[in-house]
Amino acid sequence: MHFSNRNIPRWRLIAALLAFPAALAFGQDTLLQEVVVTSTTIDDRFTGKRGEPATMHEISGRSVDEKRPENMIEILRSIPGVTADLSSGDEIKIKLRGIENQRYMGEKPGVAIVIDGVPVFERTGKVNIDLDNIESIKVIKGGASYLFGDDALTGAVIITTKRGAKYKGVTVSADAGAWGYNRQLVRAGFAGDWGSGHLQATHRSGDDYYWQSAYATDNIDGNLRFYLSDTSDLTFGFEKSDRTKDKHGSVKGATQAKLDPTGEIGRDFTRMYDVSLQKFNLTYANDLTPNSNILATLYEYRDQTAYWSSPQRVAANGQSISDSTPGAQDLYTTLNDYDQVQRGFKAEWRANAGNMGWLGGLDIRRNTYRNDNSAKVDYCTRIDFSFPYTCAPANFVAAGTVLTDNSTDEAVNALYGEFKFIPAPQWTLTLNGRHDNIKLDFSSGSTNQVAAPFKKNKSFNVASWRTGANYAVAQGFDLFGNLSSSFRAPTADQLYNGSLSPTGGKTLNNENLKPEKALNLEFGLRTRTVIAGVATDVETAIFQIDRKDFILATTGQYSASTAGAPQMYDNIGGVRNRGFELSLKTDRKRTFTFDAAYSYIQAKFTDYDNFGLTLGNPYIPAPTIVAYNNTGNEVPRVPRHQLNLTFGWQPNDDFRLALEADTRSWSWADEINQEKWSGRTLFNLSANYDFRETGFMGAKWSLFARVNNLFDKRYWSAARGTNDASDYLTGTYDNVYNSEDLSIVVGKPRSWIAGISATF
Repeated sequence: MHFSNRNIPRWRLIAALLAFPAALAFGQDTLLQEVVVTSTTIDDRFTGKRGEPATMHEISGRSVDEKRPENMIEILRSIPGVTADLSSGDEIKIKLRGIENQRYMGEKPGVAIVIDGVPVFERTGKVNIDLDNIESIKVIKGGASYLFGDDALTGAVIITTKRGAKYKGVTVSADAGAWGYNRQLVRAGFAGDWGSGHLQATHRSGDDYYWQSAYATDNIDGNLRFYLSDTSDLTFGFEKSDRTKDKHGSVKGATQAKLDPTGEIGRDFTRMYDVSLQKFNLTYANDLTPNSNILATLYEYRDQTAYWSSPQRVAANGQSISDSTPGAQDLYTTLNDYDQVQRGFKAEWRANAGNMGWLGGLDIRRNTYRNDNSAKVDYCTRIDFSFPYTCAPANFVAAGTVLTDNSTDEAVNALYGEFKFIPAPQWTLTLNGRHDNIKLDFSSGSTNQVAAPFKKNKSFNVASWRTGANYAVAQGFDLFGNLSSSFRAPTADQLYNGSLSPTGGKTLNNENLKPEKALNLEFGLRTRTVIAGVATDVETAIFQIDRKDFILATTGQYSASTAGAPQMYDNIGGVRNRGFELSLKTDRKRTFTFDAAYSYIQAKFTDYDNFGLTLGNPYIPAPTIVAYNNTGNEVPRVPRHQLNLTFGWQPNDDFRLALEADTRSWSWADEINQEKWSGRTLFNLSANYDFRETGFMGAKWSLFARVNNLFDKRYWSAARGTNDASDYLTGTYDNVYNSEDLSIVVGKPRSWIAGISATF
C-alpha cells in the first residue's frame, strides 16, 4: 500500500512514529491489532492515550487560543498536580506533584520543558514562549528521564508550536485589559502542493498590578514545511523573542502585604530584566515503509539575559542602606550578563511488526553557559557601626569589579529506546531505557583577574528506565501502571561554586557530588463513562515519588555563609511525595459542560537534618545561624488539596460562557514548618463568541472577554520564608524569624481582559 503525506491523515501515514501503542483490541471476539509506537521525543503531532501506561494530559492549541491567556498557568491549572510558580507578567516556572517546591529562584524546575522536541532550560528556570504560537501541550507525569534525560524528575511538559496548512490566510487580533495590558497579533499563512507555512508577529505589554513591574514582549515566529516526496518532508521552525521586565512584585512580610500589596516600598532581589531568546529547529521525516519511519532534528536555542541583582545593603563608606533610604530603589550591586547556547541533534527510528513495536533514538547536545557579572556601584560588604563610617579595604568593592567570570561547556551523548509488546488482546507492555553520558568543562577567571584561572572537568554516566503495562478491561476502560527512574546531574555551579568568582568566596567546591535520583511509581485508570447522564472522560491515578540525594547548600536555603560555617553544595537529603489525582472532562460539543481536576499531594522530607536559618543581619562578620532538623517536615508550598472546576454553557456553536473555580488549601511557607500560606478559592468568568460573515472577504470573527478573580478575593499568590529579614521600613533586623520575614507576592485583585480577532 502506498502512503502520501498529502492525501492520507498524518497519524495513519507515520503510525510507526508514535510513542505509545494506539491499537488495542477490546472484547474476546476482537482480533489482535498490530502495535503502533506513538510517542516521540521529536514530533508531538500524536496525542492518543490508548495503551499508554502513565497519566498524560493534552491541551489543544484551539483551547489555548480560546483562553487568550496572559500566562501559562491559566492553561495548566486545569491539569491535576501542577504546582506552578507565577510572578508578574507572563513568566511561570512549572512544577509537578510538589517536586522542587522548596526552591524558588533560578534553579531548574525538576520538569523537562520540551519545545518542538528539544528540552529547553532558560536562565531563570521559567517558561518563556509565545503563548500565541502553541499547537498543543502534552503533560506526561512520572519520571521522564527515559525520554528526555537530565532534570525530568517528575515528568515533562511538551509544547509543540503552530504548523500546517490550517493556518492559511491572514489573522489579526488585539486585546486590552487591566493595568495597561495590551496584545496585538498578525499572522499570514500559505499552503500549496509544495508544502505550507506561516509567519507571525506578536506584541504583549502591560504596567501590571505591582509597583515597577512593567513588562513587554515581542515575538516573531513561524514554520515552513516542504514536501520532499510522497513520504518525506522537511520542516523549519523558528522563534525570536525580546523581553523586558522590571520587578517581580514581591513584598516583605505580612504587614507590608496588607498595607502595601503592590510593593511601593522595598526592593526585589532582582530587577530590570532584558532577555533575548532565539529558537531554530530543522526536522526531517521520512516514512521508509508502511511500518517504519525515521525522524531527525537539528536545533539551536539561545538565551541572552541581563539584569540587576542584590540590592545594595551597605554604602561604599560602610553605612547601612535600608529599603526606605532615598533612591534605594535603584541601588543594586551587581550587573548580570548571562549567555546560553543549546545546540544539538536528535534522531529516531520507529518500526512495528505484528504484536511488537520499537523505537531507537540518539540524542547529542553541545551546550555552553557563560556568566559575566560585575559590580554596578561602589559598595562595602560589611556594615561599619562607628561614626564617621569607614569601609575596610578588604570589604570595599569598586564599580566595574569582575564578580563572576566563568563558562561551562556541556556535552551530552545519549542513546534511548522503547519496546512495546501485546502478548494478548487486552494487554500492552512497555519497556523504556536510556543512557546519558554528561561531561562538564568548567573554567573561571582570566589572566587579568586577582586569582589564577581555574579549570576543571567532570563526567557523569547515568541510566534511566521505565517499565509499564496497560490492561484494557473493556471498550474505553483501561487500567495502567508504571515504575520509572529519573535523575538530575550536578551543575558546574554546584560542583565548583567556590570558584565561580575570580576573587573567591566562602563557598567551597565539592567534586564528589552525585546525581540526584528519583523513583516514580504510579497506578491508575482511564475510562469513558456516564455521570449524571453526561458522557465523561475520567482519568485517575495514585503515585509515589522517592527522591534521593537531592542537592542543596549545607548551610541551608539561601542562608549566610561565614568563616565559621562555610557552605558547599552536597547530596544532603531525600523527599517522598505521595498523592492522588482525578481528572473529569465532558464533551465540549454539549450545551452544558463540566471539567474537574483534583489533586491530593503529601510531600515530606525523608532526610534533611542539616538546615541553617540566619537570624539577624547577614552583612555583619558573624551572623547567627540556627540549626534545624527538617526530617519529617512537609515540603513548603505544596498544598494538600487542589481543585479546579470549570462549568461551561454553549447554547449554540457560536457562543460559550465558562465559570472557573480554582481552589488550593493551605501549605507551609518554609522548610521548618513554622509559617503558613493560607488557602484560597478564586472564580474566573470568560465568554467567547465566534461567527463568520459572508461579506468583507468572508472573515471569521472571534470576540473574547474574561474577568479574573470575579469576587475580588484578597490572597497571597506566593509566600516563601528562609531567614530573618530586615524591616521593610527601617531596614533593621529583630533577630526573630516570623511572618514578617516572608517574601510574599500578593494576589491580583479583580481584573478584566477583552479582545477581538479576525481571520481572512
